[in-house]
Amino acid sequence: MKARIIFHLDMDHFYTAVETRENPALSGKPVIVGANPKGGHGRGVVSTSNYEARKAGVRSGMPISHAWKMCPEAFYLPPNFPLYIQVSNEIMSIARKYADKFEQWGIDEAFLDTSSKVKRFEEAEALAKQLKQEIYEKQHLTCSIGVSLNKLVAKIASDYQKPNGLTIVKPEEIAKFMHPLAVRKLLWVGRKTEEKLKVLGIATIGDLARCDPAVLLETFGVTGTQLYLSAQGVDCSEVEERTEAKSISHETTFEDDTSDKLTIAQALDAISEEVSKEAQEQNLFFKTVTIKVRFRNFETHTWS
Repeated sequence: MKARIIFHLDMDHFYTAVETRENPALSGKPVIVGANPKGGHGRGVVSTSNYEARKAGVRSGMPISHAWKMCPEAFYLPPNFPLYIQVSNEIMSIARKYADKFEQWGIDEAFLDTSSKVKRFEEAEALAKQLKQEIYEKQHLTCSIGVSLNKLVAKIASDYQKPNGLTIVKPEEIAKFMHPLAVRKLLWVGRKTEEKLKVLGIATIGDLARCDPAVLLETFGVTGTQLYLSAQGVDCSEVEERTEAKSISHETTFEDDTSDKLTIAQALDAISEEVSKEAQEQNLFFKTVTIKVRFRNFETHTWS
């Protein structure tokens, strides 16, 4: 395969960064975008927290009531999705100009294949700095960029020196860069997979890279082979333009905990109607339906 140079662009704490840009008085203060905390009794979760709030332990996906206990002095803001989408579109338009092939991931991430624009990693570093500078000059927002020979390593690299980071990982540096990192840093390694790996004595990517592939295959099936290859820094997936949504979803959080079957069924009916209506409006077909249930302790179950 022809040698590639791939960027992973990741905006820094995007929602709270946009809010701070719009209201400079928030600069240097903890800011949390998400549900209304209601004095520590609110429901719902944290969408994004800035680095000042993260110093207090606040993380995305955390119950808003927990965030309040950790950081009651923070500024709690409701999400402004129309604004975030507008800013995202403007940033992605800038980034597209730098890529041969472009793949947006969510609202604040993208992969760029720059293989024909730069031939060496020194050139790639200069191009990445130029991209970061243009985004900052035009949007007054910072981003972090990881650069390597594939999407897997580039994505891990973009998270390495946040915020406002730039990490270049050349092919000969991949093992040195990846092996000391926690295995959770790998794409697709979630909490449950991490727990299973720890049972095998695997805590770092290096541990995984040195593991017997047969043991991984026996424990995880085909996924075990993918885990082993990922630990070696192997990823042949292409940067692909995604012009269509891959899924439609809606969810709700009850104001009070309930186990009443009628209440739950009515909420499920309402969400189903919303998803169905959106699919019809966009003239879309679908083949899989997934239901997610999250309990009071934030234990989450899904079924497809």
